[in-house]
Amino acid sequence: MSSDATTLETEVLIIGGGVTGAGIMRDLALRGIQSLLIDKRDLCAGASGGNHGLLHSGARYVSTDPGAAIECRKENALLKRLAPQCIETAGGLFVAVQGDDPEFADRFPALCQHAGIDCGELTPAEARRLEPVLSEKLFKAYRVPDATIDPFHLAMLNVDHARLLNGSLYRPHTEVLRFEVAAGEIRAAICHDHLHNRRLTIRARQFVNAGGAWAMNIARLAACTDVHLLYAKGTILVSNDRLAQRVINRLRPPGDGDILVPGGTVSLLGTTSTRVEDLEQVSPTAEEIDRNIREGAAMIPALAGARYIRAFSRVRPLLQPSGTTDRAATRGFALLDHASQGVDNFCTITGGKLTTFRLMAERTADLVARRLGNDRAGLTATVPLPDNEASSWADPAAAPKRWHHDRDPDDMILCECEMVPQSAIEQVFANSPDIEKERTIDLIALRTRAGKGPCQGSFCGIRIGSYLYDRGYYRDATGLAHLRDFLDERFKGQRSVIWGPQAAQMELAEALHCGLLGLDTLEDE
Repeated sequence: MSSDATTLETEVLIIGGGVTGAGIMRDLALRGIQSLLIDKRDLCAGASGGNHGLLHSGARYVSTDPGAAIECRKENALLKRLAPQCIETAGGLFVAVQGDDPEFADRFPALCQHAGIDCGELTPAEARRLEPVLSEKLFKAYRVPDATIDPFHLAMLNVDHARLLNGSLYRPHTEVLRFEVAAGEIRAAICHDHLHNRRLTIRARQFVNAGGAWAMNIARLAACTDVHLLYAKGTILVSNDRLAQRVINRLRPPGDGDILVPGGTVSLLGTTSTRVEDLEQVSPTAEEIDRNIREGAAMIPALAGARYIRAFSRVRPLLQPSGTTDRAATRGFALLDHASQGVDNFCTITGGKLTTFRLMAERTADLVARRLGNDRAGLTATVPLPDNEASSWADPAAAPKRWHHDRDPDDMILCECEMVPQSAIEQVFANSPDIEKERTIDLIALRTRAGKGPCQGSFCGIRIGSYLYDRGYYRDATGLAHLRDFLDERFKGQRSVIWGPQAAQMELAEALHCGLLGLDTLEDE
Protein backbone atom coordinates (compact mmCIF):
# COMPACT_ATOMS: atom_id res chain seq x y z
CA MET A 1 0.00 0.00 0.00
CA SER A 2 1.25 3.44 -0.88
CA SER A 3 2.19 5.75 1.96
CA ASP A 4 0.48 8.60 0.13
CA ALA A 5 -2.55 9.57 2.22
CA THR A 6 -5.53 11.78 1.46
CA THR A 7 -8.16 13.27 3.77
CA LEU A 8 -11.72 14.07 2.76
CA GLU A 9 -14.45 15.77 4.79
CA THR A 10 -18.22 15.53 4.43
CA GLU A 11 -21.34 15.89 6.53
CA VAL A 12 -22.37 12.23 6.18
CA LEU A 13 -20.38 9.19 5.10
CA ILE A 14 -22.56 6.40 3.68
CA ILE A 15 -20.89 2.99 3.51
CA GLY A 16 -22.39 0.65 0.91
CA GLY A 17 -23.27 1.40 -2.71
CA GLY A 18 -26.37 -0.74 -3.03
CA VAL A 19 -29.74 0.79 -3.84
CA THR A 20 -30.34 1.62 -0.16
CA GLY A 21 -27.07 3.52 0.14
CA ALA A 22 -27.81 5.34 -3.12
CA GLY A 23 -31.32 6.11 -1.88
CA ILE A 24 -29.98 7.53 1.39
CA MET A 25 -27.59 9.73 -0.58
CA ARG A 26 -30.46 11.21 -2.61
CA ASP A 27 -32.82 11.56 0.38
CA LEU A 28 -30.20 13.52 2.30
CA ALA A 29 -29.42 15.71 -0.71
CA LEU A 30 -33.11 16.61 -1.01
CA ARG A 31 -32.89 17.85 2.61
CA GLY A 32 -29.79 19.93 1.79
CA ILE A 33 -27.37 17.53 3.50
CA GLN A 34 -24.16 16.73 1.65
CA SER A 35 -22.85 13.17 1.75
CA LEU A 36 -20.13 10.91 0.42
CA LEU A 37 -21.14 7.40 -0.66
CA ILE A 38 -18.44 4.73 -0.85
CA ASP A 39 -18.32 1.06 -1.78
CA LYS A 40 -15.41 -1.35 -1.70
CA ARG A 41 -16.36 -2.44 -5.22
CA ASP A 42 -18.97 -0.47 -7.18
CA LEU A 43 -22.68 0.23 -7.33
CA CYS A 44 -24.95 -2.77 -6.75
CA ALA A 45 -22.03 -5.17 -6.27
CA GLY A 46 -23.94 -7.18 -3.65
CA ALA A 47 -27.54 -8.30 -3.34
CA SER A 48 -28.85 -5.11 -4.99
CA GLY A 49 -27.29 -6.21 -8.28
CA GLY A 50 -27.84 -9.94 -7.85
CA ASN A 51 -31.58 -10.47 -7.60
CA HIS A 52 -34.60 -11.07 -9.83
CA GLY A 53 -35.24 -7.38 -10.34
CA LEU A 54 -38.74 -8.06 -9.03
CA LEU A 55 -40.79 -5.11 -7.78
CA HIS A 56 -42.89 -7.06 -5.32
CA SER A 57 -46.61 -6.50 -5.01
CA GLY A 58 -46.22 -8.04 -1.56
CA ALA A 59 -48.18 -11.16 -2.50
CA ARG A 60 -45.17 -13.46 -2.05
CA TYR A 61 -45.06 -12.67 1.67
CA VAL A 62 -48.76 -12.64 2.61
CA SER A 63 -48.52 -16.02 4.34
CA THR A 64 -45.10 -15.68 5.98
CA ASP A 65 -44.57 -11.96 6.67
CA PRO A 66 -47.72 -9.80 6.41
CA GLY A 67 -45.86 -6.70 7.62
CA ALA A 68 -43.31 -6.96 4.81
CA ALA A 69 -46.14 -7.66 2.36
CA ILE A 70 -47.84 -4.38 3.26
CA GLU A 71 -44.56 -2.44 2.98
CA CYS A 72 -43.94 -3.93 -0.46
CA ARG A 73 -47.47 -3.13 -1.64
CA LYS A 74 -47.15 0.53 -0.64
CA GLU A 75 -43.66 0.99 -2.06
CA ASN A 76 -44.62 -0.81 -5.27
CA ALA A 77 -47.32 1.80 -5.92
CA LEU A 78 -45.04 4.71 -5.00
CA LEU A 79 -42.14 3.63 -7.19
CA LYS A 80 -44.35 3.03 -10.21
CA ARG A 81 -45.30 6.70 -9.97
CA LEU A 82 -41.91 8.14 -8.96
CA ALA A 83 -39.44 6.06 -11.00
CA PRO A 84 -41.33 4.76 -14.08
CA GLN A 85 -38.18 4.92 -16.23
CA CYS A 86 -36.72 2.07 -14.14
CA ILE A 87 -39.85 -0.10 -14.10
CA GLU A 88 -41.73 -2.38 -16.46
CA THR A 89 -45.30 -2.78 -15.24
CA ALA A 90 -45.41 -6.36 -16.42
CA GLY A 91 -47.98 -7.60 -13.93
CA GLY A 92 -47.77 -10.93 -12.18
CA LEU A 93 -49.47 -14.29 -11.86
CA PHE A 94 -49.56 -16.73 -8.96
CA VAL A 95 -50.26 -20.23 -10.25
CA ALA A 96 -50.84 -23.60 -8.58
CA VAL A 97 -50.10 -26.84 -10.39
CA GLN A 98 -50.80 -30.48 -9.63
CA GLY A 99 -49.12 -31.38 -6.34
CA ASP A 100 -49.55 -27.94 -4.76
CA ASP A 101 -51.76 -27.43 -1.71
CA PRO A 102 -55.36 -26.59 -2.77
CA GLU A 103 -56.17 -25.18 0.66
CA PHE A 104 -53.32 -22.67 0.46
CA ALA A 105 -54.46 -21.70 -3.05
CA ASP A 106 -57.99 -21.11 -1.78
CA ARG A 107 -56.79 -18.98 1.16
CA PHE A 108 -54.50 -16.82 -0.98
CA PRO A 109 -57.07 -14.13 -1.99
CA ALA A 110 -58.05 -13.54 1.65
CA LEU A 111 -54.40 -13.22 2.66
CA CYS A 112 -53.88 -10.66 -0.12
CA GLN A 113 -57.02 -8.78 0.88
CA HIS A 114 -55.78 -8.56 4.47
CA ALA A 115 -52.57 -6.90 3.19
CA GLY A 116 -54.50 -4.60 0.83
CA ILE A 117 -53.08 -6.26 -2.30
CA ASP A 118 -55.20 -6.35 -5.45
CA CYS A 119 -55.76 -9.99 -6.37
CA GLY A 120 -58.06 -11.26 -9.13
CA GLU A 121 -58.79 -14.90 -9.88
CA LEU A 122 -58.36 -16.28 -13.40
CA THR A 123 -59.50 -19.59 -14.77
CA PRO A 124 -56.65 -21.92 -15.80
CA ALA A 125 -57.67 -21.38 -19.43
CA GLU A 126 -57.53 -17.58 -19.04
CA ALA A 127 -54.10 -17.78 -17.39
CA ARG A 128 -52.74 -20.02 -20.17
CA ARG A 129 -54.07 -17.63 -22.82
CA LEU A 130 -52.09 -14.84 -21.12
CA GLU A 131 -48.98 -17.03 -20.72
CA PRO A 132 -49.00 -20.06 -23.04
CA VAL A 133 -45.82 -21.42 -21.40
CA LEU A 134 -47.78 -22.35 -18.27
CA SER A 135 -48.23 -26.02 -17.45
CA GLU A 136 -51.37 -27.84 -18.55
CA LYS A 137 -51.51 -29.16 -14.97
CA LEU A 138 -52.45 -25.68 -13.74
CA PHE A 139 -55.53 -25.70 -11.46
CA LYS A 140 -55.59 -22.23 -9.86
CA ALA A 141 -54.35 -18.78 -10.92
CA TYR A 142 -54.51 -15.23 -9.59
CA ARG A 143 -53.43 -11.90 -11.04
CA VAL A 144 -51.39 -9.45 -8.86
CA PRO A 145 -49.68 -6.10 -9.55
CA ASP A 146 -46.07 -7.36 -9.61
CA ALA A 147 -43.61 -5.45 -11.81
CA THR A 148 -39.92 -5.51 -12.66
CA ILE A 149 -37.32 -2.90 -11.76
CA ASP A 150 -33.75 -2.34 -12.92
CA PRO A 151 -31.60 -1.91 -9.78
CA PHE A 152 -28.55 -0.61 -11.69
CA HIS A 153 -30.53 2.12 -13.45
CA LEU A 154 -32.27 2.92 -10.16
CA ALA A 155 -29.04 3.25 -8.16
CA MET A 156 -27.32 5.36 -10.80
CA LEU A 157 -30.26 7.77 -11.05
CA ASN A 158 -30.31 8.22 -7.26
CA VAL A 159 -26.57 8.95 -7.21
CA ASP A 160 -26.75 11.29 -10.21
CA HIS A 161 -29.63 13.27 -8.67
CA ALA A 162 -27.76 13.68 -5.38
CA ARG A 163 -24.69 14.95 -7.24
CA LEU A 164 -26.82 17.43 -9.14
CA LEU A 165 -28.68 18.66 -6.06
CA ASN A 166 -25.76 19.61 -3.81
CA GLY A 167 -22.50 18.13 -5.03
CA SER A 168 -22.68 14.94 -2.97
CA LEU A 169 -20.04 12.48 -4.15
CA TYR A 170 -19.72 8.78 -4.90
CA ARG A 171 -16.38 6.94 -4.67
CA PRO A 172 -16.21 3.28 -5.74
CA HIS A 173 -13.40 0.89 -4.80
CA THR A 174 -13.07 2.51 -1.37
CA GLU A 175 -13.02 0.04 1.51
CA VAL A 176 -13.37 0.88 5.20
CA LEU A 177 -10.54 -0.68 7.22
CA ARG A 178 -11.23 0.81 10.66
CA PHE A 179 -12.82 3.73 12.47
CA GLU A 180 -11.22 6.35 14.68
CA VAL A 181 -13.48 6.58 17.73
CA ALA A 182 -13.14 9.09 20.58
CA ALA A 183 -15.50 10.40 23.27
CA GLY A 184 -18.41 8.29 22.06
CA GLU A 185 -18.17 9.37 18.43
CA ILE A 186 -16.61 8.17 15.23
CA ARG A 187 -14.23 10.88 14.13
CA ALA A 188 -13.03 9.33 10.87
CA ALA A 189 -13.14 6.24 8.68
CA ILE A 190 -9.75 4.96 7.61
CA CYS A 191 -10.17 3.47 4.15
CA HIS A 192 -8.15 1.89 1.38
CA ASP A 193 -8.58 3.50 -2.03
CA HIS A 194 -8.14 0.49 -4.32
CA LEU A 195 -8.06 2.56 -7.51
CA HIS A 196 -5.05 4.60 -6.40
CA ASN A 197 -3.61 2.09 -3.90
CA ARG A 198 -3.43 4.56 -1.05
CA ARG A 199 -4.87 5.23 2.36
CA LEU A 200 -7.86 7.57 2.53
CA THR A 201 -9.14 9.23 5.70
CA ILE A 202 -12.76 10.36 5.58
CA ARG A 203 -13.99 12.69 8.32
CA ALA A 204 -17.73 13.21 8.80
CA ARG A 205 -20.29 14.30 11.35
CA GLN A 206 -22.49 11.23 10.82
CA PHE A 207 -21.67 7.72 9.59
CA VAL A 208 -24.23 5.39 7.98
CA ASN A 209 -23.69 1.67 7.60
CA ALA A 210 -25.67 0.46 4.57
CA GLY A 211 -23.34 -2.43 3.85
CA GLY A 212 -25.99 -5.08 3.14
CA ALA A 213 -24.66 -8.53 3.97
CA TRP A 214 -21.45 -6.88 5.23
CA ALA A 215 -23.32 -4.59 7.66
CA MET A 216 -22.52 -6.73 10.71
CA ASN A 217 -18.81 -6.75 9.87
CA ILE A 218 -18.78 -2.98 9.36
CA ALA A 219 -20.58 -2.44 12.67
CA ARG A 220 -17.94 -4.53 14.44
CA LEU A 221 -15.27 -2.08 13.21
CA ALA A 222 -16.94 0.49 15.47
CA ALA A 223 -17.17 -2.05 18.33
CA CYS A 224 -20.95 -2.24 17.85
CA THR A 225 -22.20 -5.75 18.58
CA ASP A 226 -25.95 -5.14 18.26
CA VAL A 227 -26.22 -6.08 14.57
CA HIS A 228 -27.21 -9.75 14.26
CA LEU A 229 -27.55 -11.18 10.77
CA LEU A 230 -27.88 -14.55 9.13
CA TYR A 231 -26.64 -15.05 5.59
CA ALA A 232 -28.81 -16.84 3.03
CA LYS A 233 -27.28 -17.44 -0.38
CA GLY A 234 -29.68 -17.27 -3.30
CA THR A 235 -28.89 -18.63 -6.78
CA ILE A 236 -30.64 -17.38 -9.93
CA LEU A 237 -30.41 -18.52 -13.56
CA VAL A 238 -30.66 -16.30 -16.64
CA SER A 239 -32.27 -17.73 -19.76
CA ASN A 240 -31.28 -16.95 -23.34
CA ASP A 241 -34.61 -15.31 -24.13
CA ARG A 242 -37.76 -13.96 -22.58
CA LEU A 243 -40.08 -16.88 -21.90
CA ALA A 244 -43.02 -14.97 -20.44
CA GLN A 245 -44.38 -11.44 -20.47
CA ARG A 246 -45.38 -11.39 -16.81
CA VAL A 247 -43.83 -12.35 -13.51
CA ILE A 248 -44.91 -15.92 -12.76
CA ASN A 249 -44.93 -17.09 -9.14
CA ARG A 250 -45.68 -20.55 -7.79
CA LEU A 251 -48.81 -20.39 -5.63
CA ARG A 252 -47.34 -21.80 -2.43
CA PRO A 253 -45.30 -20.54 0.54
CA PRO A 254 -41.89 -19.22 -0.67
CA GLY A 255 -39.55 -21.96 -1.87
CA ASP A 256 -36.86 -22.74 -4.41
CA GLY A 257 -37.25 -22.18 -8.14
CA ASP A 258 -40.70 -20.66 -7.75
CA ILE A 259 -40.41 -17.31 -9.56
CA LEU A 260 -39.77 -16.53 -13.22
CA VAL A 261 -39.17 -12.83 -13.82
CA PRO A 262 -38.91 -11.23 -17.28
CA GLY A 263 -35.92 -8.90 -17.53
CA GLY A 264 -35.76 -7.10 -20.86
CA THR A 265 -34.90 -9.77 -23.44
CA VAL A 266 -34.20 -12.56 -20.91
CA SER A 267 -35.92 -14.31 -18.01
CA LEU A 268 -34.58 -14.90 -14.49
CA LEU A 269 -35.42 -18.09 -12.63
CA GLY A 270 -34.91 -18.68 -8.93
CA THR A 271 -34.18 -18.57 -6.23
CA THR A 272 -32.65 -20.97 -3.73
CA SER A 273 -31.94 -20.27 -0.07
CA THR A 274 -28.84 -21.81 1.51
CA ARG A 275 -27.25 -20.74 4.81
CA VAL A 276 -23.64 -19.60 4.37
CA GLU A 277 -20.94 -18.15 6.61
CA ASP A 278 -18.33 -16.87 4.12
CA LEU A 279 -19.48 -13.74 2.28
CA GLU A 280 -16.52 -13.66 -0.10
CA GLN A 281 -16.75 -17.21 -1.52
CA VAL A 282 -20.25 -17.44 -2.96
CA SER A 283 -21.02 -19.12 -6.28
CA PRO A 284 -23.76 -21.27 -7.87
CA THR A 285 -23.58 -25.02 -7.50
CA ALA A 286 -24.79 -27.70 -9.92
CA GLU A 287 -27.25 -28.93 -7.29
CA GLU A 288 -28.80 -25.45 -6.95
CA ILE A 289 -29.05 -25.12 -10.73
CA ASP A 290 -30.79 -28.50 -11.00
CA ARG A 291 -33.17 -27.67 -8.14
CA ASN A 292 -34.22 -24.35 -9.66
CA ILE A 293 -34.88 -25.91 -13.05
CA ARG A 294 -36.71 -28.92 -11.60
CA GLU A 295 -39.03 -26.78 -9.45
CA GLY A 296 -39.54 -24.13 -12.12
CA ALA A 297 -40.35 -26.66 -14.82
CA ALA A 298 -43.32 -27.91 -12.78
CA MET A 299 -45.13 -24.64 -13.54
CA ILE A 300 -43.36 -23.79 -16.85
CA PRO A 301 -42.29 -26.99 -18.64
CA ALA A 302 -40.19 -25.07 -21.20
CA LEU A 303 -37.68 -24.29 -18.44
CA ALA A 304 -36.47 -27.90 -18.54
CA GLY A 305 -35.05 -27.45 -22.04
CA ALA A 306 -34.24 -23.73 -22.04
CA ARG A 307 -30.77 -22.38 -22.79
CA TYR A 308 -29.26 -20.67 -19.75
CA ILE A 309 -26.53 -18.13 -20.44
CA ARG A 310 -25.39 -17.61 -16.86
CA ALA A 311 -26.17 -18.14 -13.19
CA PHE A 312 -25.24 -16.01 -10.21
CA SER A 313 -25.41 -16.11 -6.43
CA ARG A 314 -25.70 -13.33 -3.88
CA VAL A 315 -26.25 -13.25 -0.14
CA ARG A 316 -29.39 -11.97 1.56
CA PRO A 317 -28.79 -10.33 4.94
CA LEU A 318 -31.60 -11.65 7.14
CA LEU A 319 -32.47 -10.27 10.55
CA GLN A 320 -31.57 -13.15 12.83
CA PRO A 321 -34.72 -15.18 13.52
CA SER A 322 -35.36 -17.23 16.62
CA GLY A 323 -36.08 -20.86 15.91
CA THR A 324 -37.32 -20.31 12.35
CA THR A 325 -36.10 -21.25 8.90
CA ASP A 326 -34.45 -18.74 6.56
CA ARG A 327 -37.58 -18.72 4.41
CA ALA A 328 -39.65 -17.77 7.46
CA ALA A 329 -37.27 -15.00 8.53
CA THR A 330 -38.72 -11.54 8.13
CA ARG A 331 -38.10 -9.62 4.91
CA GLY A 332 -38.58 -6.44 6.91
CA PHE A 333 -35.70 -4.15 7.85
CA ALA A 334 -34.10 -2.75 10.98
CA LEU A 335 -32.56 0.64 11.68
CA LEU A 336 -30.15 0.60 14.62
CA ASP A 337 -28.97 3.89 16.14
CA HIS A 338 -26.22 2.19 18.20
CA ALA A 339 -27.01 4.39 21.21
CA SER A 340 -26.78 1.35 23.46
CA GLN A 341 -23.26 0.75 22.12
CA GLY A 342 -22.02 4.16 23.19
CA VAL A 343 -21.55 5.53 19.65
CA ASP A 344 -23.69 8.60 19.03
CA ASN A 345 -23.08 9.39 15.35
CA PHE A 346 -23.32 5.96 13.74
CA CYS A 347 -26.32 3.98 12.51
CA THR A 348 -26.94 0.76 10.59
CA ILE A 349 -29.75 0.00 8.15
CA THR A 350 -30.08 -3.66 7.25
CA GLY A 351 -32.50 -6.34 6.03
CA GLY A 352 -35.34 -5.35 3.74
CA LYS A 353 -35.93 -5.79 0.03
CA LEU A 354 -35.10 -3.99 -3.20
CA THR A 355 -38.77 -3.01 -3.30
CA THR A 356 -38.54 -1.23 0.08
CA PHE A 357 -35.22 0.57 -0.51
CA ARG A 358 -36.85 4.03 -0.62
CA LEU A 359 -38.60 3.52 2.72
CA MET A 360 -35.39 2.19 4.28
CA ALA A 361 -33.50 5.24 2.99
CA GLU A 362 -36.16 7.61 4.27
CA ARG A 363 -36.14 6.17 7.79
CA THR A 364 -32.34 6.33 7.87
CA ALA A 365 -32.25 9.90 6.57
CA ASP A 366 -34.85 10.91 9.18
CA LEU A 367 -32.49 9.76 11.94
CA VAL A 368 -29.39 11.33 10.41
CA ALA A 369 -31.13 14.65 9.71
CA ARG A 370 -32.48 14.80 13.26
CA ARG A 371 -28.99 14.23 14.66
CA LEU A 372 -27.65 17.03 12.47
CA GLY A 373 -30.36 19.45 13.60
CA ASN A 374 -31.98 19.46 10.15
CA ASP A 375 -35.77 19.55 10.44
CA ARG A 376 -36.59 19.34 6.72
CA ALA A 377 -39.00 16.54 5.89
CA GLY A 378 -38.07 13.80 3.47
CA LEU A 379 -39.24 14.32 -0.10
CA THR A 380 -38.58 11.01 -1.83
CA ALA A 381 -42.24 9.96 -1.49
CA THR A 382 -43.33 12.93 -3.59
CA VAL A 383 -40.42 14.08 -5.79
CA PRO A 384 -40.03 11.95 -8.95
CA LEU A 385 -36.62 10.59 -9.83
CA PRO A 386 -35.34 12.65 -12.77
CA ASP A 387 -34.05 11.06 -15.95
CA ASN A 388 -30.38 10.98 -16.86
CA GLU A 389 -29.43 10.04 -20.42
CA ALA A 390 -26.13 8.41 -19.49
CA SER A 391 -27.69 6.26 -16.77
CA SER A 392 -30.40 5.02 -19.13
CA TRP A 393 -27.93 2.70 -20.91
CA ALA A 394 -28.51 0.24 -18.06
CA ASP A 395 -32.14 -0.05 -19.20
CA PRO A 396 -32.67 -3.08 -21.51
CA ALA A 397 -35.07 -1.02 -23.63
CA ALA A 398 -32.82 2.02 -24.07
CA ALA A 399 -30.61 0.87 -26.96
CA PRO A 400 -33.42 -0.57 -29.13
CA LYS A 401 -35.41 2.64 -28.75
CA ARG A 402 -32.47 4.77 -29.81
CA TRP A 403 -31.66 2.42 -32.67
CA HIS A 404 -35.11 2.94 -34.18
CA HIS A 405 -35.55 6.62 -33.43
CA ASP A 406 -32.38 8.66 -33.36
CA ARG A 407 -29.32 6.51 -33.95
CA ASP A 408 -26.35 8.14 -35.68
CA PRO A 409 -25.26 5.79 -38.53
CA ASP A 410 -21.62 6.54 -37.65
CA ASP A 411 -22.15 5.46 -34.05
CA MET A 412 -20.66 1.95 -34.21
CA ILE A 413 -22.42 -0.82 -32.30
CA LEU A 414 -19.92 -2.53 -30.00
CA CYS A 415 -22.26 -5.00 -28.24
CA GLU A 416 -24.58 -6.53 -30.82
CA CYS A 417 -26.52 -8.68 -28.31
CA GLU A 418 -27.67 -5.61 -26.37
CA MET A 419 -27.09 -2.97 -29.11
CA VAL A 420 -24.70 -0.82 -27.08
CA PRO A 421 -22.92 1.77 -29.30
CA GLN A 422 -19.61 3.54 -28.77
CA SER A 423 -21.45 6.76 -27.80
CA ALA A 424 -22.74 4.95 -24.69
CA ILE A 425 -19.14 4.51 -23.51
CA GLU A 426 -18.38 8.18 -23.93
CA GLN A 427 -21.52 9.12 -22.02
CA VAL A 428 -20.63 6.73 -19.20
CA PHE A 429 -17.14 8.23 -18.90
CA ALA A 430 -18.46 11.80 -19.04
CA ASN A 431 -20.91 11.03 -16.23
CA SER A 432 -18.51 9.12 -13.98
CA PRO A 433 -16.47 11.95 -12.47
CA ASP A 434 -15.46 9.75 -9.55
CA ILE A 435 -13.50 7.41 -11.83
CA GLU A 436 -10.36 9.39 -12.50
CA LYS A 437 -7.73 6.73 -13.05
CA GLU A 438 -8.71 3.47 -14.75
CA ARG A 439 -11.43 3.29 -17.40
CA THR A 440 -12.18 -0.40 -17.00
CA ILE A 441 -14.45 -2.56 -19.13
CA ASP A 442 -16.15 -3.71 -15.91
CA LEU A 443 -17.09 -0.08 -15.23
CA ILE A 444 -18.69 0.12 -18.68
CA ALA A 445 -20.49 -3.22 -18.27
CA LEU A 446 -22.00 -2.15 -14.95
CA ARG A 447 -23.41 1.07 -16.43
CA THR A 448 -24.62 -0.36 -19.75
CA ARG A 449 -25.96 -3.67 -21.03
CA ALA A 450 -22.60 -4.63 -22.57
CA GLY A 451 -21.75 -8.29 -22.01
CA LYS A 452 -25.20 -9.25 -20.71
CA GLY A 453 -26.48 -10.95 -23.88
CA PRO A 454 -26.19 -14.55 -25.12
CA CYS A 455 -22.49 -14.30 -26.03
CA GLN A 456 -21.69 -13.01 -22.49
CA GLY A 457 -19.00 -10.63 -23.70
CA SER A 458 -17.27 -13.01 -26.11
CA PHE A 459 -17.32 -10.50 -28.94
CA CYS A 460 -18.18 -7.15 -27.36
CA GLY A 461 -15.37 -7.42 -24.82
CA ILE A 462 -12.85 -7.44 -27.66
CA ARG A 463 -14.65 -4.64 -29.53
CA ILE A 464 -14.85 -2.43 -26.45
CA GLY A 465 -11.20 -3.06 -25.62
CA SER A 466 -10.19 -2.17 -29.19
CA TYR A 467 -12.27 1.00 -29.07
CA LEU A 468 -10.59 2.07 -25.82
CA TYR A 469 -7.17 1.52 -27.40
CA ASP A 470 -8.21 3.47 -30.51
CA ARG A 471 -9.40 6.37 -28.35
CA GLY A 472 -6.18 6.43 -26.35
CA TYR A 473 -7.68 5.32 -23.05
CA TYR A 474 -5.34 2.31 -23.15
CA ARG A 475 -1.73 2.51 -24.31
CA ASP A 476 -0.10 -0.63 -22.92
CA ALA A 477 -0.95 -4.12 -21.63
CA THR A 478 -3.23 -2.61 -18.98
CA GLY A 479 -6.12 -2.76 -21.43
CA LEU A 480 -5.60 -6.48 -22.01
CA ALA A 481 -5.57 -7.03 -18.25
CA HIS A 482 -8.89 -5.18 -17.97
CA LEU A 483 -10.31 -7.29 -20.80
CA ARG A 484 -9.19 -10.47 -19.05
CA ASP A 485 -10.76 -9.32 -15.76
CA PHE A 486 -14.04 -8.52 -17.53
CA LEU A 487 -14.14 -11.92 -19.21
CA ASP A 488 -13.24 -13.66 -15.94
CA GLU A 489 -16.32 -12.10 -14.33
CA ARG A 490 -18.47 -13.23 -17.25
CA PHE A 491 -17.06 -16.75 -16.99
CA LYS A 492 -17.91 -16.99 -13.30
CA GLY A 493 -21.56 -16.75 -14.24
CA GLN A 494 -21.30 -19.26 -17.08
CA ARG A 495 -19.24 -21.94 -15.34
CA SER A 496 -22.23 -23.72 -13.79
CA VAL A 497 -24.42 -23.68 -16.94
CA ILE A 498 -21.96 -24.95 -19.54
CA TRP A 499 -24.01 -27.55 -21.37
CA GLY A 500 -25.78 -27.73 -24.72
CA PRO A 501 -25.61 -24.52 -26.80
CA GLN A 502 -23.82 -22.67 -24.00
CA ALA A 503 -20.98 -25.19 -24.13
CA ALA A 504 -20.51 -24.40 -27.81
CA GLN A 505 -20.51 -20.70 -26.93
CA MET A 506 -17.75 -21.30 -24.40
CA GLU A 507 -15.64 -23.24 -26.93
CA LEU A 508 -15.84 -20.27 -29.30
CA ALA A 509 -15.00 -17.82 -26.50
CA GLU A 510 -11.97 -19.87 -25.49
CA ALA A 511 -10.68 -19.90 -29.07
CA LEU A 512 -11.06 -16.13 -29.32
CA HIS A 513 -9.70 -15.14 -25.94
CA CYS A 514 -6.95 -17.70 -25.49
CA GLY A 515 -6.06 -18.81 -29.00
CA LEU A 516 -6.28 -15.38 -30.61
CA LEU A 517 -5.45 -12.94 -27.81
CA GLY A 518 -3.48 -15.17 -25.46
CA LEU A 519 -5.27 -13.81 -22.40
CA ASP A 520 -4.64 -17.06 -20.53
CA THR A 521 -0.88 -16.38 -20.58
CA LEU A 522 -1.05 -12.63 -19.96
CA GLU A 523 0.12 -12.87 -16.34
CA ASP A 524 3.18 -14.91 -17.34
CA GLU A 525 4.52 -12.34 -19.78
